[in-house]
Amino acid sequence: MITVHHLNNSRSQRVLWLLEELDLPYEIKHYQRDAKTSLAPPELKRVHPLGKSPVITDGALTVAESGAILEYLVDKYGQGRLKPTNEQDLLHYRYYMHFAEGSAMPPLLMKLVFNKIKRAPMPFFVKPIAKGIADKVLSSFVQPNIDAQLQFLESELAARPWLAGADFSAADVQMSFPLEAAAARGGAMDGYPKIKAFLERIHARPAYQRALQRGGPYSLMS
Repeated sequence: MITVHHLNNSRSQRVLWLLEELDLPYEIKHYQRDAKTSLAPPELKRVHPLGKSPVITDGALTVAESGAILEYLVDKYGQGRLKPTNEQDLLHYRYYMHFAEGSAMPPLLMKLVFNKIKRAPMPFFVKPIAKGIADKVLSSFVQPNIDAQLQFLESELAARPWLAGADFSAADVQMSFPLEAAAARGGAMDGYPKIKAFLERIHARPAYQRALQRGGPYSLMS
């Protein structure tokens, strides 16, 4: 039996979604973030030394990292589903399986961190300096990178209905988290109609809705 070690408001939500898309039986072990630090609880270190989610166990195997988990599940249990077969679409598929965490997420994480720095309690005489540094990094580096990536993804979705090609694939599942994070932390997607439509389509999928019901409340605003 596949067990998903599921942390609330985390990347593991898309693992549940993929399992629902593949119609695979699985069980969930729930973990809650620390209310003050937002960090995963120490119990997760019993599953994997880094103590992070997502991580799954499948019999004697332990698999960590979102992309590795999704590829493992599709390759082992997909029976040809959710993975392209033609060469060009397969290149797109592999690209987005790595792009999601390798390129898309770092500036979004930086935005979250620097915004938290701006809000953090600190001596009054330090706060203007910290806020100034954070604003400078956000405006000169972080936000331009986010904007460039969103423009790129908008053009990609204008070229084809799904990120890997004509058909929905695990690459769309993998890319859901950074695009949801961008929408939650970066504001409205009105300037990116193709991305906005993509998010509406994935949110309407029955498997996505089932994963939400099983995984529990899901918010990326924190």
